[in-house]
Amino acid sequence: MDKKRPPFLVNFVVRAIVGMGIIFFVNQFLDYRNIPVSVGLNIISFLTTGTLGVPGVCLLYGVMFYQLM
Repeated sequence: MDKKRPPFLVNFVVRAIVGMGIIFFVNQFLDYRNIPVSVGLNIISFLTTGTLGVPGVCLLYGVMFYQLM
């Protein structure tokens, strides 16, 4: 018997890992430009990026920029 993982679980994990990588590199870029906005790498951002993908990353940065205003 060949057990396969459900495709939605694999898709979720791939989106979450890619999203966390994007957050890491955008945080580095913003720090280099001295812009005081950074999204934490935690379980909330992991779940958000895993569920929504790249739009979730944009959502997290949108919330952080809104708090800066």
